[in-house]
Order: sequence, then C-alpha cells, then structure tokens
Amino acid sequence: MKKLINSTADVLSESLAGFAAAHAEIVALGDEGKFVRRRNLKRGKTALISGGGSGHEPLHAGFVGRGMLDAACPGQVFTSPTPDQMLAAAEAVDTGGGVLYIVKNYEGDVMNFAMAAEMASGKVATVITDDDVAVETSTYSTGRRGVAGTLIVERMLGAAAEKGADLDALQALGKRVNGQTRSMGVALTSCTVPAAGKPTFTLGEDEMEMGVGIHGEPGRRRVKLAAADAIAEEMMTAILGDLNLKAGSEVLLLANGFGGTPAMELYLMYNSARRILDGRGLKTARSLVGSYVTSLEMAGCSLTVSVLDGELPELWDAPLHTAALRWGA
Repeated sequence: MKKLINSTADVLSESLAGFAAAHAEIVALGDEGKFVRRRNLKRGKTALISGGGSGHEPLHAGFVGRGMLDAACPGQVFTSPTPDQMLAAAEAVDTGGGVLYIVKNYEGDVMNFAMAAEMASGKVATVITDDDVAVETSTYSTGRRGVAGTLIVERMLGAAAEKGADLDALQALGKRVNGQTRSMGVALTSCTVPAAGKPTFTLGEDEMEMGVGIHGEPGRRRVKLAAADAIAEEMMTAILGDLNLKAGSEVLLLANGFGGTPAMELYLMYNSARRILDGRGLKTARSLVGSYVTSLEMAGCSLTVSVLDGELPELWDAPLHTAALRWGA
C-alpha cells in the first residue's frame, strides 16, 4: 500500500486539520474534530447538515459554506459518523430555523442520524438520498444507495435555505429533487482503505465492475472492459429508463470521478452521455464535471441525471462559495 499518510490511526484527524487550515475563511473545525461547520452562520436560517464516512472527499466537508451545507460530520473511512457528532453539529449551527439532516441511504448513516434527531432539543427533519439505480440493496444499504446525486440535493437545498425557505419547505424540496435524480457508476479498479492495507476487491486488467457502489460494493455485474460510448450507453439507459422523461425535458448532467480518473476521461464520458441525452430529445441545461463524490483512489466514474423543472435552474445558479464548488457573486 502506497499512500501519503503518517499512520492509519491519524489519517482523518490530520486531513481535517489541513482542510480547516486551508479553507479557514470558509469553515471552522468543531471541538475534537467532530464536525466541520460554516464559519459565518446566517442567523435564523434553517441549518443543513450532512455527513458520512470519509474517503469520498470533497463530499461532504468540501460543500460546507454559503449556498450549501452549514455543517458536515465526517466518520472514519467508509464508516458512519456517530450520533454525538451529528448532535454536536446541530447544536453549533442551529440559529433558530431548525435543522435538516441530508442522509445518504446506508444503514449506519440512516440509523445514527435518526438517533441524533431523536436526541435533539430543537426542530429537526430529515431527507434521505437514494439515487443509485444500479442495485436495489447492498452490503451497506437497505434499498437504493445514496451516491453522487446527494451533491445535487445538498446544492438545491443550500440555495433555497439561503433564500429563506423554512424547514418544512426544504424537506419537501429535498424529497422532490431526490425523486427526480438518478445515478449509476462503473469501476475500473478497486480502492484501498488505509486501515485494511489491501484493495477492497480485485479486477482483472480487462475487467470492470458495472454499477459499483462508492464503498467498492459490487454492482450489477463484472464484465469485460468496453469503449467509453458503450459504458455510457449502459449507464444512461438504466438512468433514463428509471426517470422515464418526456422529450424536451431539461436536465442537469453530472459526470463524477471516483478519485483516480483524469479530467480528460471524465469530459470524454460527459460527451458520450450528453450525446445520448441529445438523441433522446432531452436538453442538458446545466452541467458539472469533476471528482466530487469519490471512493479514495478508485478509477472509474458515475453519471447522474437530475430533472431541472420549476425553480431548480435558478437555485442551481444562485451564488455558491464552498471549498469544492464556487460560482456567482
């Protein structure tokens, strides 16, 4: 195992210290490193909190800031954060508007966030993301997994919260955005969890895992490596078959890297996916390409399609300032 670490026990704490120092104008680190919070809180605003196992950076800490999350709770690598982290984060960022937890659909995350919500003294609501169309269940989840579409939910809710939407409205919006967002991934290599010291799974030089999860969970099947167009076609067929959109619909297309894929290949995959949308009579109204919801150093990518109706284009375009995403005034 070759990694830029000092010890496996200190990977998370040292990484968080570096992150908080590098982006001190945007974020602050909570006591004992339990959470990362927005440095300048907006009084009375509904607070948005997410989190999950580390190893998926910049998700979630990289999305803390104006126009997105108010706090993120990082667990150990691929391990859910604990309820006390979520409770501490809520107490730190609730300025009177209540707290909305945004939770990826994995058993540990769902259970621990639910426990935190029960222990909270203030008003708390939850949105669960489950955008992965690859498989219905996995080692980590009951039902569909929450993957790269979580970024889109966090962004839309962050913009709406910044504009003053209340807790109930944000929960309803989160459920709506999640319900019209679908993703699927493919892995070309495995990843190595530092504490394990060896790859999570093994792929032959001519193999890929179609429908892989962001923790390295198995996907639909292991198949021979194919051309990018063929890979995109299978992923987009599954995504669009699930969304069942009418021609003329406007969508956001996200080509997301898993940590070990060059930008050149991600843009190539985006191009393949966009041509498929064009062929179905769908309009790619917004786009995002990059490694945002990763799986350590795994090579591969996911594609996400999210329907942009109503106020959603305006929310996506609203000013945003986080460590990982920035645009607008």
